[in-house]
Amino acid sequence: MIEGRARQVLPMSKALREIGCEVTTYNGSRLDPGYASKYPHRKLLAYCDAHDSEGSYEAIRTELEKYHYDIVIPMNDDVAIILSKHKAELEKLTTIHVNDWELFTMASDKLKTMVACMKHHLPCPKTYLNLEDFAADKANVRYPIVCKPRTGCAAVGFYVAKDEQDLVDYYKKAESKYGPCLIQEYIPQDGLQYKAELYIDRNGEMKAACVFAKVRWYPIDGGSSTLNETVDRPDIVEDCRKLLEAIGWRGYADIDLIEDTRDGRAKIMEINPRITGSVKICFEAGVNFAKMIIDDYLQKDVKPQFEVKHKYLRYMHTDVLWFLRSKNRFSCKPSWFSFKNTTDQIFSWSDLWVFFAFTLQGFAKLSKDKKKRTL
Repeated sequence: MIEGRARQVLPMSKALREIGCEVTTYNGSRLDPGYASKYPHRKLLAYCDAHDSEGSYEAIRTELEKYHYDIVIPMNDDVAIILSKHKAELEKLTTIHVNDWELFTMASDKLKTMVACMKHHLPCPKTYLNLEDFAADKANVRYPIVCKPRTGCAAVGFYVAKDEQDLVDYYKKAESKYGPCLIQEYIPQDGLQYKAELYIDRNGEMKAACVFAKVRWYPIDGGSSTLNETVDRPDIVEDCRKLLEAIGWRGYADIDLIEDTRDGRAKIMEINPRITGSVKICFEAGVNFAKMIIDDYLQKDVKPQFEVKHKYLRYMHTDVLWFLRSKNRFSCKPSWFSFKNTTDQIFSWSDLWVFFAFTLQGFAKLSKDKKKRTL
């Protein structure tokens, strides 16, 4: 599994080990969860840098040439991009659990995802390709309106413009920093945000679905979840299934949605073509995506897993920051002080060192993330 710095490596490595796999993690630091955890059998310290994709690819290929791996699974966006882009070359050495480059880039591009949703009449915000497309319809635009990068995650570059001039000014700055951007109808932020985790097997059949709501998130004006709760939303599952079927997706997919309180529908926002950082809630709720990936690889029948238990997943490191910043710290539901039916993303009594290593690493990451969000 590449890279070990992603927190999703923890439930994945545990689950893979439990079904009898020999697990290796590819890490950049001894403080990475994939290195600090007790579950991997082998822990590599190797080169991988999002700003040097070719150098990272060469390092990954060198490792795959040295040691036999049956399957390689990306743990974050940067690595998923590298593996998909070079999938044809790398599959001479191993099996890469990622979609082909053409489909991968389509799914990771928010604009192309919105185009697919609109084409197939699936719920999504009205979206403009660029400033010119927006200008052609500006007489019908209602403010505020959103500008955000076409690729990326964790709300980096997300901006809510109050009027046309504000939008144009931000768009030009954002495009120079983040690359191509899109302009999108603003969905009121008074509805819940959701994530839908689906698995489509090699035959194109959906074999698992787990939907959870983002109960709290940080930064509080739009960011990654700090507390998640599994929910029963068959409408979300069906909309997401139709989207993945329409584009020909295979394997695991993570889809972000937000509830539009104006019509009560959950609107599809983007596809994340890799295993989400919050996937641990799915394992806790009874959906074992690791086993599905391996069964699919071994050409076995992938058994359906649709029964989802009610669970909470907390990311205490950022939930503390939410508590310090939020005006609702003492009135939120569930209570910030409640730990009933709750599992932490990082902390585990059976794998205790990970929590301390991740905390040390987190201080540096927090400072870096603040810089990324500022133009």
